[in-house]
Amino acid sequence: AESPSNVIRVRLFAALADARGWRERTVSDAAGLTVAALWTRATGEAALPPRVLCARNMDYCNPETVLEAGDEVGFFPPVTGGAR
Repeated sequence: AESPSNVIRVRLFAALADARGWRERTVSDAAGLTVAALWTRATGEAALPPRVLCARNMDYCNPETVLEAGDEVGFFPPVTGGAR
């Protein structure tokens, strides 16, 4: 079993999860990566898609935020529309 302190939990929401076929996974030895680099490590994709929202430990953050062991990172699809 992995030491929970040495992994970062990645969670995808809504259309991001549907498109990739998974909602949650852990990434080992990810401390020190940026959120954008974590996306690449977790998904195998070259870059974080435009306008995807990122959260670290349930607080919104930017893709350049540096992660620490034990963090949880969520990726949310772009918010569209909205009442006016």
